[in-house]
Amino acid sequence: MSALEDSPIALEVDSAASAAAASRPRTVLQMLVRNPSVCFGGVVLVVMLLTALLAPFLGTIDPSNIDPIYRNKVPGTERMLRLEDGSEVPITHWMGTDMLGRDVYSRVLYGSQISLVVGLVVAILSIAVGLAIGLVSGYIRWLDGIVMRVMDGLMAIPGILLAIALMSLFNAGIGTVIFAIFIPEIPRVVRLVRAIVLSIREEPYVEAAISVGTSVPLILIRHVLPNTIAPLIVQGTYICASAILVEAILSFLGVGIPPETPTWGNIMAEGRILFQIFPHNLLYPGIFLALTILAVNVLGDGLRDTLDPRMAKRLG
Repeated sequence: MSALEDSPIALEVDSAASAAAASRPRTVLQMLVRNPSVCFGGVVLVVMLLTALLAPFLGTIDPSNIDPIYRNKVPGTERMLRLEDGSEVPITHWMGTDMLGRDVYSRVLYGSQISLVVGLVVAILSIAVGLAIGLVSGYIRWLDGIVMRVMDGLMAIPGILLAIALMSLFNAGIGTVIFAIFIPEIPRVVRLVRAIVLSIREEPYVEAAISVGTSVPLILIRHVLPNTIAPLIVQGTYICASAILVEAILSFLGVGIPPETPTWGNIMAEGRILFQIFPHNLLYPGIFLALTILAVNVLGDGLRDTLDPRMAKRLG
């Protein structure tokens, strides 16, 4: 037996298997880098994230600083800003000012923090909760019907209307907005995970694990959960883009983040009043919002093409 294990053929097979396992992550990474959709969406999204994180260091001022003398100034206006110690410094309003004299450039950059946080948190929470419910629903047959009827009931209500209804029940704030957007997204994740579990549950290796007495939690974690990772990554990008858009819609309608907090939706809601005369108040936050949603969606398409074996084989 030991002679067989030490034979050149066995050693060659082991080395080949080790090399294949080691090269698999590298191959996936190379495929991601070569995908133009992943590169474009990833670069734009990284720029937006860096802009949000470094907003205080990118030449911004207090986004809530009101100066009626300089209201509705066109982009590129220069003036002297008086600081708290009485000194004055020159500043440039790169994106103009709004109807209250607040710097639109500063409000757009600080507003990106709220929008990106809402999108990322909603995506993470939706995937975590939907994954847990979907695994249980897809594997435990008697519970499947009850869970899916509840999910069908949630999906029957339009997401925007459900979010507005939830916002009316609680005090306005970022936590309430995240909760209101996160609830309608759960059924989509549950249905995706449930479909994957139903297809994997009949696989021979799962039946073999059941026959040897493997516990249900161990089967779900070891055999079922790894097969849901790639689809959930793709689904997470779409949820993130949807959450950013819904947050902007809620703020635009006046039922989201409080108006004194700069968000892209709030900035556009205030800018729509004088849009025909001063379009910059609505134009710049709209560009940032559109670019971010486009980048996240394009990134999701690229990840789907790369991580889905059928799509990768078709494109290859």
